[in-house]
This record gives sequence, structure tokens and C-alpha cells, in this order.
Amino acid sequence: MAFIRLEVEVTHQRLSRRLLLGGLLIAGVGVTGCKKAPPSAPPAGPAEVGVITVTAETITRTRELPGRTAAFRVAEVRARVNGIVQRRLFEEGAEVREGQALFQIDSRPYRAAVSSAEAGLARARATESTRKLLADRYAQLLDTKGVSQQEYDDATAAYRAAAADVAAGKAAVEVARINLGYSRVTAPIGGRIGRSEVTEGAYVQQAQATLMATIQQLDPIYVDVTQAITEVQQLQRQLDRGELVRAGGGAKVRLVLEDGSLYAEQGTLQFSGVTVNPGTGSITLRALFPNPKGELLPGMFVRARLEEGTAPEALLVPQAAVRRDAQGNATVLVVNGEGKVEPRVVEAPRAIGERWQITRGLEPGARVVVDGLQKVRPGSQVVAVPVTSGAPAGAPPSAAPPGRSAAPAASRQP
Repeated sequence: MAFIRLEVEVTHQRLSRRLLLGGLLIAGVGVTGCKKAPPSAPPAGPAEVGVITVTAETITRTRELPGRTAAFRVAEVRARVNGIVQRRLFEEGAEVREGQALFQIDSRPYRAAVSSAEAGLARARATESTRKLLADRYAQLLDTKGVSQQEYDDATAAYRAAAADVAAGKAAVEVARINLGYSRVTAPIGGRIGRSEVTEGAYVQQAQATLMATIQQLDPIYVDVTQAITEVQQLQRQLDRGELVRAGGGAKVRLVLEDGSLYAEQGTLQFSGVTVNPGTGSITLRALFPNPKGELLPGMFVRARLEEGTAPEALLVPQAAVRRDAQGNATVLVVNGEGKVEPRVVEAPRAIGERWQITRGLEPGARVVVDGLQKVRPGSQVVAVPVTSGAPAGAPPSAAPPGRSAAPAASRQP
């Protein structure tokens, strides 16, 4: 009986534990069922994007081309008579004026030649005077039959020969004086003279035209640049269609030096070459620049910014607004009249400062998305907020191709 009583008690304890556990589970389910579900989030509204309204602007288009400087005039000073150089009369590297004496060649032989030629001229003049008196006398005697016609003709011919000797004597004197003048070598042009190619005591020759020095006029100075013939033809077609208007008074040119600085003086385009280089397919353009301080020297590498013309109705958008699609086409996002975003394929061939010039795909008045591009997709409803573009229209080109990272060119209006 004790054994039966013990088994009943154990069974009773197990049943009590199961009932307690079941009650706790039921209470937990009840508590959980009484909790209220959290409220769902309200649907998101249209995204806010910054847009600019595209307007037609008048811009001056420029192109940057490589080139080199060249002296305005170059004169090689060469010997024009034979002789020994006695003195050098200039400082190497200095500025010389036109007609300034540079060298003195031994002039004694040429002075003697002048004296000899003058003596020969005097002798010819004396002979001429005698022949003239004889011819005049025979002319009077011919009327009275005092001389024959033959004697008169001979006297007249002798007088004419003497007159010719006088003319030859004058020419000989002139030549001798010219050679004497050449013994003093002068500057044919004004400019900066280089090093002396001869020294005192050197023998120079007329036949070999001995080089003595070189003078270069550097103010003004030329800049020769090259441009591909295809670009020249494209520019001409744009001018013919009226897309560009050539500025009057010659195209203006600015220079960028090798260190990246901008040359202070402005130049003008002088002419365009008429022959295409068969090796490079380019032609040469020549511009003229003032060089009052002598900053530009011949042979310097520079980059010339040429004014191609004025575009009267150019459309510009910030660089940040232009992207590339999978096919490589330049695209922008435009907010249409219904407030929805739609993509536009455009042509952006040229950077003007921090903006791209759009030649096809946009029209004046279009609202282009420039801020918040990551938040929208084509066809989504947006709230367009106007922004202002901070890129000047006439700034020099310094842009990456569309699709690469670029600094945002727009800021939200206050």
C-alpha cells in the first residue's frame, strides 16, 4: 500500500507541472495577442531636384592650338668687302638701332681706290673739255668749208667718247665710295643682336659673304601655330551656316606660356596658310603679338587661344548634368511639363568653362536636372527647384568629357 501511495504522488506532481506549464503558455499567447501592430509608414512623396532653365546665350568660341614664336624680322650681317676686322663696335646681346655701326674693316685700300677713281674722273673731264672745244671749232669751220665733213664727224665722235669716259669715271668713283662705306659695317634693321661671329683681326671675304652677326627684331613677334585641315573646314561650314559669326577687326589671340601663365598682351591673327602639310594634314596660322618687354623669345613653345567666332544662340548646361548611357551617348535628365523626369540624348561637342555647349537635343526653356540626379529615375514624379549656374560663359576650356566626374557647377538658390 505504501508503494501504491508513492506512485500516485509522483504522478500527481507530474500532472501539476504540466498544467502549470500549459497555463503559462496560454497566458503568453494571450498577452501577445493583446499587443497592437505598429502603424505602417506613410507613402513617400515626390523627390526634390535642382534644375536650371536652359536659355540661349551669346558666347565667344575659342580653340587652343600649339605653336612656337618666331622673330618679326631676321637680318644676317655679312661682309660685303674683303679685309681685316679692326674693331667690334657693339655689345653682344644688346639692342641696336638701324644704321648703327657694328664692325670696322680696314678701310685704307678702299680710300686709295676712291682717290684713284676720282683722279681718273678728273682726267676724263679734262679730255672731255678739250674734245668739246675742238668739236665746236670744227662746227664753225664747216660752214666756211674750212674743214671737211669727215674731220668734223671725227671731232664730234671724239667728244662723245670723252663724255662717256667722264660718265664711266663717275661710276668708278661711286663704286669706290660704296666699297669704302662697306668697310664700316652697319645694322640693316633695329633689334637684338646675338653673339659676334668674328673677332678683331679676322679676315672676312666678300665672295664667301662671311657671317659676322645676326640681328632679330622681337617687338612685335610672330607666333606660328598649326591646325588640322578638318577643323578648318568644319569651322568654315559653321560660319557659312550662320552658327558662328566672325568678329570684325581680325581674330583675337591670347597666349599660354610653357609654365601655364597667361601672356599679358593680346595678339591678332595675321593670315592662314594655303598649303596643307602632307605629313600632318595641318596648315600653319600666324599671329602677331606686341613684345615690349622682350618676354617672348624666338623658338619658345606656347599655346595660342584663337577666337573662332561668336555663337549668338548657344545653349549651355553644367558639366555635372551630362552623363553617358550604355551606348556612349551624352544624355541629360529633363523635367517635363507634367513634373516627370525624362532622359534626352544630346550632342555636347565643346566645353565652355565649367559648362558643355549643347548643339542638339535641347531647346530654350528646357528644365535640366543638375542636383539630385541619384534620387530620381526616368518617369518619376519630382519637385523641381531652380538653381543658379556659377560657371561663366566665357571662361577658358578646362573640362573632362561627359560621363567623368566633375565638380558640380550649380548651387541652390536662397
